[in-house]
Amino acid sequence: MKLSPSITNAMPELVAIRHDLHAHPELGLEETRTAAFIARHLESLGYEVTTGLAKTGAVATLRNGTGTRSIGIRADIDALPILEETGLDYASKTSGLMHACGHDGHTTMLLGAARALAERRNFDGTIHLIFQPAEENFGGAKIMMDEGLFDQFPCDAVFALHNEPGLPFGQFALREGPIMAAVDEARITVHGRGGHGAEPQETADPIVCGASIVMALQSIVSRNIHPMDPTVVTVGAFHAGSASNIIPERAEIVVGIRSFEPDVRDELERRIRMIAEAQATSFGMRATVDYQRSYDATINHKDETDFVRELAVRFAGADKVVDLVRPFMGSEDFAYMLKERPGTYFFLGSKVSDDDKPLHHPGYDFNDDLLPIGAAFWTELAETYLARR
Repeated sequence: MKLSPSITNAMPELVAIRHDLHAHPELGLEETRTAAFIARHLESLGYEVTTGLAKTGAVATLRNGTGTRSIGIRADIDALPILEETGLDYASKTSGLMHACGHDGHTTMLLGAARALAERRNFDGTIHLIFQPAEENFGGAKIMMDEGLFDQFPCDAVFALHNEPGLPFGQFALREGPIMAAVDEARITVHGRGGHGAEPQETADPIVCGASIVMALQSIVSRNIHPMDPTVVTVGAFHAGSASNIIPERAEIVVGIRSFEPDVRDELERRIRMIAEAQATSFGMRATVDYQRSYDATINHKDETDFVRELAVRFAGADKVVDLVRPFMGSEDFAYMLKERPGTYFFLGSKVSDDDKPLHHPGYDFNDDLLPIGAAFWTELAETYLARR
């Protein structure tokens, strides 16, 4: 792999930055310290920094030469509401919050690339480094789009990556077309009639009705959706009752839904509503459904995916580059940037042991050995895309 002196010499600083970010996690739209840290660092490197996008986002711009082409590279900056259990000396200092998805590493890799790009000046055009808030919860990318990100910072193409502990260390994993799923959430409330547990005939038990709804929901993927359409319907929570001798007034069921095709997404919502309402009616009760569409599917563009694949082969070797056979069922709000500009989203493997913790695990920690690889690749990508012609 090509690692420039600008990056290898900066490794102690990059590790220190990553550990500092890890120790000070902030939730989406609350990343004030993180954004200020990023802005100060990039301004010291000579970037023109704009803050306040999507409340706590930042964009750093660097121009060189006379070229009119421009590129955007995104890093997500927010953390998760998870109590850290790593025991590290740089573990989260905020109880109940941690960087359990590696966004501290993503941010640091892009900061490392920022230094190399500023020192080398080996490109002709404009680079926009996009530090996006609220990827985990509030769709910071969509907020940026709604605020006119690409009107203010025009980009001919945009790129983003995510570390993946399930893939071998240093492996690039790509996919043209759908790579991450659309995600929705349904909150089903069953309205019953509470009473004494010893006299169920005088009540309308929402727990029994809710259990029937849960079981009926399992038929949607297996009996209503084409077998070749990747789809997930997961009942993630069932809230009802407080004691064995009390039949409650209501029960709440929380359902996570993932899909790719718009018509499948529509059918899933239709079937979930129909099952909840019809099952409740059959028990002499009523069900209401609060259905929220969260993130759209992440769809990669062909030319930009081909570009990243070819570059990754030159950078890391053909044995380190794979095309994913199927997309991931996780979701990603970079989808909204890809809807407005061509680009691609890909994965960089970090697995070194079967004991490595997965993303969103309280024992997860980003692998620092990945920092120079990500920083060097972003540098190569920007310079190659904006090569002097």
